Amino acid sequence: MTSSTGGCRILGAIAAIALGVTGLAETAAAQEVVGEQYIPTIWVDPDGCEHWVMDDGVEGYMTPHTNRQGIPVCRRGNVCGVVNTDQMFATDSAHISAAGKQRLKEFFQSAGATSYIITGHTDSRASDAYNMDLSLRRANSVARVAKASGARIADVRGYGERMPKASNNSAAGMAQNRRVEIICIR
Repeated sequence: MTSSTGGCRILGAIAAIALGVTGLAETAAAQEVVGEQYIPTIWVDPDGCEHWVMDDGVEGYMTPHTNRQGIPVCRRGNVCGVVNTDQMFATDSAHISAAGKQRLKEFFQSAGATSYIITGHTDSRASDAYNMDLSLRRANSVARVAKASGARIADVRGYGERMPKASNNSAAGMAQNRRVEIICIR
């Protein structure tokens, strides 16, 4: 941005989003220009992740909308499968057993989605950086089995401990948080 009006437009876009423009996201086009006035809107990908326009709309440049931790803001997709990582992986490992690969192969052959998003999650026992790496490695292992089964993978993500399903204050809660989720895109 070289002009102050461009910077104001960005601030206006951020303020508009904070004031509730996000409720219109699912029906909004990527951008809309009315006369000389630029009206920011949000694009939502098929996987439910938000993107928003970052300049005055001339180029239509989009960027992922992220929270303060840098994780993309995504609406909850159609989770069609959850892999309990305790049953699929050894502790601190991203290697899937032969039996686990066979179960995953059968799942992907019967699920019938157009494509899949694979997301890995951990409990909070290790460091954030370690958990981010482990969750991504495990998600990639599941994605490799999916690809070998003929499934199309749209994205693979590792969220570490950042999106817990339950409290990490109990063994049962931590077990629920150690998972790989399979999101079906139909």
